[in-house]
Amino acid sequence: MTGVADLCVPDATFDARLREVLRSDVEFIELIGDDLVAAGGKRVRPTLVLLAAQALGARPGGPGGWSDVLDLGVGVELLHSASLLHDDLIDDADTRRGQQAAFRRFGNVVSVMSGDFMLSRLLVLLSGLPGGPVLTRLFGQTASVICEGEVLQFQLAAYQEYELRHYLQVIHGKTAALTQLAASAPAVLLGAPTHIQEALATFGREYGMAFQMQDDLLDLSGEEAVIGKPVGGDLREGKATLPVLALLDGAHADEVRAIVERRAAQPGDVERVRTLAAQSGALEHTRGEIRRRARLAIEALGALPSSPARSALEGLARREIERLT
Repeated sequence: MTGVADLCVPDATFDARLREVLRSDVEFIELIGDDLVAAGGKRVRPTLVLLAAQALGARPGGPGGWSDVLDLGVGVELLHSASLLHDDLIDDADTRRGQQAAFRRFGNVVSVMSGDFMLSRLLVLLSGLPGGPVLTRLFGQTASVICEGEVLQFQLAAYQEYELRHYLQVIHGKTAALTQLAASAPAVLLGAPTHIQEALATFGREYGMAFQMQDDLLDLSGEEAVIGKPVGGDLREGKATLPVLALLDGAHADEVRAIVERRAAQPGDVERVRTLAAQSGALEHTRGEIRRRARLAIEALGALPSSPARSALEGLARREIERLT
C-alpha cells in the first residue's frame, strides 16, 4: 500500500457480503435487502471501519483476518440501515436514497420487521467475530444511544425545551455514536492498545458531531437546489439546531422562540430566521464549532502512526471544513 488510491474501501466485495448476510427466503425481506445493496449510498460508516483497520495495519491478503474486518463493516452498515428503516417510518418519509421508502412500498409491519431482521443478522455476525462479546456490548450500547437520541428529539420538540446540552445529546445519538463505533470497533477487533481505541473513538465522535452540525447548518442556510430538499425542515419540526440556539441566546430570542414553537407555520417564518441567523453571527458561530470539532477529530489521529489510511481519515474530517467554503 503506497498511497490513498491503494486503500480498500467498500466496493463490490463489500456489497456481495452484505447481500449474503441479508439473504432470506421471505421475498419482501429479500427485496428490501436488495434495495439496500443496490441503493448503495456513501457508505461513510463502513468506510470508517475499513480505513481505521488499515490504519492499524490490517489489509486484504495480510495477516489478521481481513474477512473479519469486512464483516465488522457490514455489521455497522446493518445497524445504520435498520435505524433508517425505522426513521423513515417515524418521519413519514417518501423516499430514501432516491428510492421509494420501504414502508411506502411494503407497509409499516414489513418495514419495521425487516429492520429487526437486520438487527438479528447483526447479532449473528458479531457472535462469530474475535472479541464477539465485547463487540456485541459496544454495538448494543450504541443502539441504545441511537434510540435515546431519536426519542429525545421528539420529546424536546413536544416540551419546547431548547438547550445546547440537549442538542448535543441528540446529534450524538443521531450520528456521532455510530461514527464513533465505526472508527473504534476495528481497534477492539484487532486488539489495539486502549489509548488507540480511545483515540479512534474520539476521532469518530468529533467527526460525527461536525458532520451532523454541517447538515443542520445547511438545513437552515443552504439552497433547496443544492441540498435536494426544502430548507427549514428542522424549524418546521420544532427542532432547535445550533444556529437557532445561538439566536435564542441573542437579542431576537423571543421572536425566534415563537417561530420554533409554532414550527415555522406562518409565511415568511423560515426566511426570517435565515436572515436573523446570517445578520447576528449565528451561522458563523456554527461554522466555528464545526471547524473546532473537525480539528479535534484530526488531532486525535495523532496517536496513530502516519499512513495513507490515517491520511484518508484526516481527509474525511477536513472535508467538513471544506464544505463551509
